[in-house]
Amino acid sequence: MKKQKLISMHPKTQQILEVFEEINKIPRRSKHEEQISIWLQEWSRSRGFEVKADSLNNMLIKAPATAGYENSPTLILQGHMDMVCEKCKDSGHDFSRDPIRCICDRDWMRGDGTSIGADDGIALALGLVLAEAGKKREIGHPPLELLFTVDEETGLTGARGLEAGFFEGKILLNLDSEKEGVFVIGCAGGQNSLITLPVEWEELDFKKENAYRFFRLSVEGLEGGHSGVEINKQRANGIQLLSLALAGLREKLGEENIRLVLLNGGSVHNAIPTTAEAFVALNKDTLEKAEEAVSGLRKAFKAEYSKTDPELILNLEEIDKEIIFEVAEDKIPREEMSSRVRVFSAGTEEKLIELIMGLPHGVYRMSETIQGLVETSNNLATVRTAENEVMIVSSQRSSNNLRLAEISRKVEAVAKLAGAWVEHEPGYPAWEPDPKSELLSKCKQVYTETFEEEPEIKVIHAGLECGIIGSVHEDMEMISFGPTIKDAHCPSERIFIPSIEKVWIFLENLFKTYC
Repeated sequence: MKKQKLISMHPKTQQILEVFEEINKIPRRSKHEEQISIWLQEWSRSRGFEVKADSLNNMLIKAPATAGYENSPTLILQGHMDMVCEKCKDSGHDFSRDPIRCICDRDWMRGDGTSIGADDGIALALGLVLAEAGKKREIGHPPLELLFTVDEETGLTGARGLEAGFFEGKILLNLDSEKEGVFVIGCAGGQNSLITLPVEWEELDFKKENAYRFFRLSVEGLEGGHSGVEINKQRANGIQLLSLALAGLREKLGEENIRLVLLNGGSVHNAIPTTAEAFVALNKDTLEKAEEAVSGLRKAFKAEYSKTDPELILNLEEIDKEIIFEVAEDKIPREEMSSRVRVFSAGTEEKLIELIMGLPHGVYRMSETIQGLVETSNNLATVRTAENEVMIVSSQRSSNNLRLAEISRKVEAVAKLAGAWVEHEPGYPAWEPDPKSELLSKCKQVYTETFEEEPEIKVIHAGLECGIIGSVHEDMEMISFGPTIKDAHCPSERIFIPSIEKVWIFLENLFKTYC
């Protein structure tokens, strides 16, 4: 851990961060949790804990009750193994193999130009240190089940696939919330829509009269963020801005003078897109006009998003014809071009740009019952150019099932008008809040007595595994909390170190109420 300035910290905070750093040495991108699963099993068995994995690699680690807690109910400490892998454009980090470098900057821990995976690696570290502290008789606790699921970030697949009887407890403490001092008692449901637009190609003879040169038009430097938590902050969407820039260039130059070769943007369904890029062929006689147009658009974009996205970049740069197009983690090589290059047909280009501009993004409706809560929203998440189609992912959220269906239908209607077809992935349910929960009452009392201040009680506009687990286990009592994490799902993700100590102390005192 690189430290810029030493801070005083609780010994258990130090231990939790050390375990967290060990976890961050292991690749754990969503749908690729095999290595972290093996590590957790080895960690558990080496310390004498019972551990098991199901067919999906969901993990359950059992920590027996300490002395005096033998007759207490079992508590489930729950989090997920996977993380959202985001990095700055100039980072060479490879999430499939490179350890995440953790930097301790005063009271915050962050990555080195990458997301740090505190969402939700910190839950794993907390659970493991709690179990080990109980075994060493440093703290007392009821029987604990550490339930760590896979693929939460891209579809809650692990929670969906939990087998009957995999765990025994009926009290679940979800450690996947991101503001200390807040108890979450409800969350939104959601659904992803996969949009496929067929592509018609044309051959462009760029050597004929030496008419065309090749450029990369890109939007970069956006703040992005969690598509539920930050959706109400009016941050720019890279895919939308790129489509606006392309539309502006087509209007300024004439459609025949700018031809689209490839368009990509965004990274995952639950992050607001921070980057997008298009490769275009420009008529050499219009280059001065193109530079002027981009300059004007850059100025307008930066003025519009000066507060939300101060580092916004709109750039037009000439590239070699033999460029290797790099998109996110994937390098997409193209064969060395002959005198002809394949470009979108004028009709496809127009349909794609209008489709992107027509798709909803942002807050759709605010809650009528909970002040300040986003009820329904949409995230225009990713766009990818494939061999014969362009694929777009749109991610809808709502705490109201009727509104969720409504916004999903709007997405489908816009897509169909552009000639695309739509496949809706299985949705996940909302977690209905129970303000009279006995568990909530107990947690509020413990927190208030411990810190001499009352916790905030919230329903959030994000998906939590509690919604799925609660829909199957209707007798389950649940609450969600955790240390403070800022800018989850972003390269600027960071965790507030003092908040880890407060969560630890709260859990210690909560356990005592079950003695």
